[in-house]
Amino acid sequence: MAFEKEIERLKKKWEELESPELVEKQHQKGKLTARERINLLLDPETFVELDPFVESRFQQLGMTEKKIPGDAVVSGFGKISGRQVYLFSQDFSKMGGSLGELHAQKITKVIELATKTGCPIIGIIDSGGARIQEGISSLDGYASIFRAMVRASGVIPQISVIVGPSAGGASYAPGLSDFVFMVERISQMFITGPEVIRAVSGEKVSFEDLGGASIHSQKSGCSHFIFKSEKDCFLGVKKLLSYLPQNNLEDPPRQKGLFAEFFERENLRLLEIVPEDEKKGYDMKEVIEEVFDKNSFLEVQSGFATNCLVGLARLSGYSVGLVANQTKFMAGTLDIDSSDKVARLVRFCDCFNIPLINLVDTSGYLPGTDQEHRGIIRHGAKVLYAFAEASVPKISLILRKAFGGAYIALCSRQLGYDRVIAWPSAQIAVMGPEQAVRIIYRKEIAESKEPKKLEKEKIEELKEIFLSPYQAAKLGQVDMIIHPKETRSILIKCLESLLNKREAKIAKKHGNIPL
Repeated sequence: MAFEKEIERLKKKWEELESPELVEKQHQKGKLTARERINLLLDPETFVELDPFVESRFQQLGMTEKKIPGDAVVSGFGKISGRQVYLFSQDFSKMGGSLGELHAQKITKVIELATKTGCPIIGIIDSGGARIQEGISSLDGYASIFRAMVRASGVIPQISVIVGPSAGGASYAPGLSDFVFMVERISQMFITGPEVIRAVSGEKVSFEDLGGASIHSQKSGCSHFIFKSEKDCFLGVKKLLSYLPQNNLEDPPRQKGLFAEFFERENLRLLEIVPEDEKKGYDMKEVIEEVFDKNSFLEVQSGFATNCLVGLARLSGYSVGLVANQTKFMAGTLDIDSSDKVARLVRFCDCFNIPLINLVDTSGYLPGTDQEHRGIIRHGAKVLYAFAEASVPKISLILRKAFGGAYIALCSRQLGYDRVIAWPSAQIAVMGPEQAVRIIYRKEIAESKEPKKLEKEKIEELKEIFLSPYQAAKLGQVDMIIHPKETRSILIKCLESLLNKREAKIAKKHGNIPL
């Protein structure tokens, strides 16, 4: 029949486009092709391609000879672990994956479809940026993509997987995403490339040193996950999705049966991990492993602002967002970078109905002229804003120190926490006892014949009067004081008691977070 011959002709045309030479060229760079990436990510035989015949309508600057069906991007939908997703995968082997008018229309279309149908959108980015030959139309193409992403923000999860260059305007799409994945030695993301920088400032820098995976995972904080290979990267995307709901109207999935044998007993190891001496640090990751479901902690931005841990975990199979002070670094204080890191995760979890649990042990916000001059007030306020705004269940557990503004941000009932729990070792105050005594009793200590002895006595007195969690409990600011061995069971009970929480919103267009 005529239509069968036409289908065969089209199949042959596609086979010609996926020439072995182009595939091999991509492989020689240590990279997979656009379609190989889709096959790695999706369940077998589930991908349905959209707009495979779209091609550029531009004629000038040699574009007539460069036209190809699909316009250097593969887009469509499929399933991951049985769940529907929409995605696009840029094809660097064709016109460098550059974005033109129709290329952008394809991406915008799948983002809008994902938003309408309530499905996650995944962008696989491998592009040299805007297609110069199409001029302003390529720039307008980026604008349409960005607007679609902003409209989808908080409605569906948006994930960007960078497996090649993401240059110029292309880098703002990851910047607008909820999560950014990168691969060592393959991924690069930058606004202006090395050649432009050298021309403007004379500075010489390599692609890797300018915008490689390690730079964005450790210094800029623009990347959330980094992997050694593309295969591991796509496995990471699948793992992340297992914690997330399809959209803002659904609850996150609960994994049953994985935790039944884990910690049904009382756990005394927490007493070994957390030192009694509040001046000694410890690895908060060990606490997390003892409290939450085994091997369930998925850390986000692990190389950035290491004084604070954030991520997703499971508690009795329920997905939760986790914020924890890492006392191994900077004594777990909050600084500019960690404030941004915390606020971003909190707001994401609130968008997608993921309860929040804080493990608190910090003396407060990091002091110093550098932090003050760079805007610790503005950045620290983001944490306050994010937690105060969040309407999902919020539980705070104070292990040791909770001082000053960090107490307000991470623990205060008046900021909207639903449950505040403390260990007997918890200390809650405006500041540490040593600093408080030197302020309150400065004159007495200066006039004393034995100033050191008096200072020590006053510190102990202050600890007893103000630092004890029992004082906060008497004021109703701490709901319960528990033995550390009960931590997991109490957190599970508190979480389950809050799963049906509903909180009315004040009618307004939107708030004005201090950015």
